[in-house]
Amino acid sequence: MLLGVRSPKVRHIPSMLVSCSGHHRRATVVRVDSMAHPVPSAPGRRTNAPLPSAIGAHVAPAQQSAPASLPTVEEVSAGGVIVDTSDAELRVAIIARLNRGGRLEWCLPKGHPEGKENNEEAAVREIAEETGIEGVILAPLGSIDYWFTVSGHRVHKTVHHYLLRATGGELTIENDPDQEAVDVAWVPIQELARKLSFPNERRIADLAREVLPAHL
Repeated sequence: MLLGVRSPKVRHIPSMLVSCSGHHRRATVVRVDSMAHPVPSAPGRRTNAPLPSAIGAHVAPAQQSAPASLPTVEEVSAGGVIVDTSDAELRVAIIARLNRGGRLEWCLPKGHPEGKENNEEAAVREIAEETGIEGVILAPLGSIDYWFTVSGHRVHKTVHHYLLRATGGELTIENDPDQEAVDVAWVPIQELARKLSFPNERRIADLAREVLPAHL
């Protein structure tokens, strides 16, 4: 045990707040009930190959367009749901961060790709850094797309989420070079959605629970 086809039916999930770093953001996820289409990579600081989605076809368009008077910055992050499949409760490693108001928020681990990393490589590394748990990717879970404003410019950010199987390590936040996480915990997958602070990440958690049985 580790320590620590029919025509696709599109369901639009309403815009809602999502943040794990103190910014007030609005995001939309679109789920397409078809297993046959790829999830295209969102614009970012590098180009990545399309993701063969386990859940659907595309990233939702942002609900707001950036004002022409403000410069726009494209950002990409990657992370996801890492599961200890050797544990009967199928525990998931998640992290806690403090928002700008000092409130503790429980989040899925994630971060920016570095150097020539693709999204998958970034997800594996970021999860290991933020939780101490090493893993391998089992399937993509979809993406969240949103805008926010900071320091006089608009940021268009897309977060790619993956389902991972834990392969080793121990829970710790000491390996996080950004020192953003203040706590880390194992949570049974059945309780994961209730533990996470933000609605869109709860939906990613529910998708992980649906997809996981095919990989056990």
